Amino acid sequence: MNSESKIRMSLLLVCSIMITSYSASAQNKVITIKNPSKINRDNELVILKRTFIEKKVGILSGEERISIRSAKGSPLFIQFDDLNDDGNWDEAAFLYSFKAQERVVLPISKSDIQIKPIIKAHVRQRIKNANDSFGLLVYADSVQAGQPNTDFTKQALPSRLTEGPAWENDKVGFRIYMDVRNIKDIWGKTTSEMMMDTVGVDPKVIYHHLDKWGMDILAVGKSLGAGSLALKVPVAGKADTLVRLGGQNMGKMVYKMIVDGPIRAVFALSYPEWNVLGDGKLASLTEQISIWGGQYFYQSQVTVKNAPKGAELVSGIVNLKSKKSALLSYGNTRALYTFDTQSENKDHLGMALMVSKTNFLGTAQTPNAGSDILNTYTLQMPIHLKAATTYRFYSAWERSDSRFKTLDSFKKYLSDEAASFNAALVIK
Repeated sequence: MNSESKIRMSLLLVCSIMITSYSASAQNKVITIKNPSKINRDNELVILKRTFIEKKVGILSGEERISIRSAKGSPLFIQFDDLNDDGNWDEAAFLYSFKAQERVVLPISKSDIQIKPIIKAHVRQRIKNANDSFGLLVYADSVQAGQPNTDFTKQALPSRLTEGPAWENDKVGFRIYMDVRNIKDIWGKTTSEMMMDTVGVDPKVIYHHLDKWGMDILAVGKSLGAGSLALKVPVAGKADTLVRLGGQNMGKMVYKMIVDGPIRAVFALSYPEWNVLGDGKLASLTEQISIWGGQYFYQSQVTVKNAPKGAELVSGIVNLKSKKSALLSYGNTRALYTFDTQSENKDHLGMALMVSKTNFLGTAQTPNAGSDILNTYTLQMPIHLKAATTYRFYSAWERSDSRFKTLDSFKKYLSDEAASFNAALVIK
């Protein structure tokens, strides 16, 4: 063999070693995710912390990003979220669908593959201008204690678009009145498009009437609406008192957008000066709300500090148009639900509050007259000193999904949700 042939052979050998080493290295850079439940799970939210990712691909500099491919090899769209406002992303989030007890292996690498996103989640707060238009999205906002609700006999538009923050995904939407009422409401959707930046802008278009996108489907009155909050407080020598997070004693209300889609949207509502019993002893409450694509619920994580001794956290479902509630028990999950012809469109609507067994203290019903909180089925939860209390609120309107046309199919859906609620994905 001459010198030139030896050089060629050596180069081929080096290239072969490099390719083999690269292949082995690439094979090691994977994440394994298993669905432990015995049901298919569509559009599951997968969240990977930056520290976890860096153990796989090495230290990432600044805003450097990663790519993840599906089990079939196609790149996934990933949302990179900066949760602490330091300029660098902290979590990578994506949606993935799993078959029952499926285990998938997804390649992960340092790169910045650009994929056109499909917007599946959005949160917005917009403030009215002097000319009755609404400004751009605001990232932070607050209202004073005792903020009155809008008197539509005197003004055509509220100070905030649809009276407060709204959040939505490709299936359903919600809002909260940013005033003394502080009640959550439901937007029933018949489109996958994001609508909350346009609904309510024109006062001549009534969103209580069915439109091509959907409508406001819930009457809330003086209830706890669609998962609003209260405290159940023991009072010496008297029956326990149910105190709404609202009214004059609520103090100021603070809104902060944390992340805004396209896969998930997260924001926080804070009440730093809640005079719960009107005795000057202030508590504080923070609710972090998340919504992501493909689901019919929002998830709430609530922390309370300096609550009255023995207090319990309460959420609820309005019962103005439902005949009864029921409790679903599935493994370590509990869900209070209703199903009836109870939408403002006079068709079927199912609603549910879902918690883990450890966060379930019981259910009750408020009076329908003579109280500050009326017409509500309630669910009681503990207040944790060092952790948030988590619950989900479901809205299942028959015009959004044919599964919600009958009680049996709604219960089947809710049972599947309960099965996955406490069966977290196993990520390695």
